[in-house]
Amino acid sequence: MSSIGKIALFIDGSNLYATSKALGFDIDYRRLLSEFQSRGTLLRAFYYTTVIEDQEFSSIRPLIDWLDYNGYTVVTKLTKEFVDATTGRRKVKGSMDVELAVNAMELADHVDQIVLFSGDGDFRSLVESLQRRGVRVTVVSTLSTQPPMIADDLRRQADVFIDLAELKQKVGRDPIERAGSREVRQPPQFLARGTLKRDDRVE
Repeated sequence: MSSIGKIALFIDGSNLYATSKALGFDIDYRRLLSEFQSRGTLLRAFYYTTVIEDQEFSSIRPLIDWLDYNGYTVVTKLTKEFVDATTGRRKVKGSMDVELAVNAMELADHVDQIVLFSGDGDFRSLVESLQRRGVRVTVVSTLSTQPPMIADDLRRQADVFIDLAELKQKVGRDPIERAGSREVRQPPQFLARGTLKRDDRVE
């Protein structure tokens, strides 16, 4: 595949998790990085997720720590768990949409393409704004579930739509592996070469 310039990944963590689960596989985040490194110069890979306040152990904490050590810029926000008065079910209040959108606009002048891992229709206006600034936007979600995990207007707005089901062979975790548990904490090559440190600020 020919290089398509400078790329940044923006991963809506809970949305990608729900999409991959709906398709019946887990994401191998090391393979995901490698796949997009092969497509161009990967400048940043952001992962956004909420963490429930006052929860001593969160099931997502090992993943967050692994991503943080292995080349991802992890952005978290404390959120609150509450009981819905209507249904009586426990729900989590909190979204990373604003943080993701702000970071994407800040980086727009420094990349040629942004890859958004989300099917959330709220991102349609962000995609449109990025395109007006000359950035090509690829959206990764799926149409292969019933109902589809991607909002139709977001899919139509994107320059390129990639169905996550088509990436399964490239970014899916081998079923015999356990999620990120015993992997060696080793930075990927694009960080090891010193091209961009996690704490660097974009000028």
